[in-house]
Amino acid sequence: MIMVTGASGRLSSAVLAELRARGVPAVGGSRTPSAGQRHVDFSAPDSLDFNGVDTLLLVSAGAQEDDRQIAFNRAAVEVAERDGVSHLVYTSLTGAGDHLSMALPHRVTERIIMASGMTWTILRNGVYAEILAAPLSWEKQGEALRIVSPLGDGAVAAVVRRDLARAAASVLRDPGGHEGRVYELVGNRTVSVADVAGRLGWEVRDISLGDYRQLLAGGGVPAFRLPLMLSIASVIRHGFLAGTGGDLPRLLDGDPMDPLSAAVKAVVGHRSGPEIEEN
Repeated sequence: MIMVTGASGRLSSAVLAELRARGVPAVGGSRTPSAGQRHVDFSAPDSLDFNGVDTLLLVSAGAQEDDRQIAFNRAAVEVAERDGVSHLVYTSLTGAGDHLSMALPHRVTERIIMASGMTWTILRNGVYAEILAAPLSWEKQGEALRIVSPLGDGAVAAVVRRDLARAAASVLRDPGGHEGRVYELVGNRTVSVADVAGRLGWEVRDISLGDYRQLLAGGGVPAFRLPLMLSIASVIRHGFLAGTGGDLPRLLDGDPMDPLSAAVKAVVGHRSGPEIEEN
């Protein structure tokens, strides 16, 4: 049996939908399970139960303090091995993201998995095209809108979330064919804020990371998330996430979806978010 953790999340639910579409039986695990799903709560390790699961997709616990996230993931790996899981697939972070503040828990979890007695596959997911809107805010220039961005000229080898779900489903369907592999699932083309603005016909005003910090602080961002958001903006701004790769098309057996279209859609949807004062 295949189990996908974090089943109420957008990536995990997309993986489950992809498996269903391929006729591959799978069950979701969640802290808030819906009908037919199993209860899986990383924050209550004594309650974890993976009995009957042959292949487990471990979607890392959401962003939180490093020690807590690592403890949750360690418990899940240890219980999986105890309960007889044969193959563990882990959704990690692209190697190009090692400068991000959220990278450490992923790298530690990878080591824990590799040292276990299970066979494994690591999916180092690239940056979602859909989250490129997150660092952006807005201002009016006359009657027109202008994007306010801390990303400078930086570009990202972004990936559409559905493509990552499709790639994970391919691995889960045939785990033996991916044993001991670490896949760098970044895009095969880059996307920048200028690309998004060009598609929309909008202008962009660049702001410094210091100005971005003030916007975040004024927006009530939790203390531990502020350095995370700043690190994302800085790493993109300085070009560390622009490297493309070929692992994703190989797992998809075809071309990935257009990340620019996904980013544009997300930016338009994010328009209802923060807007700064009119100049």
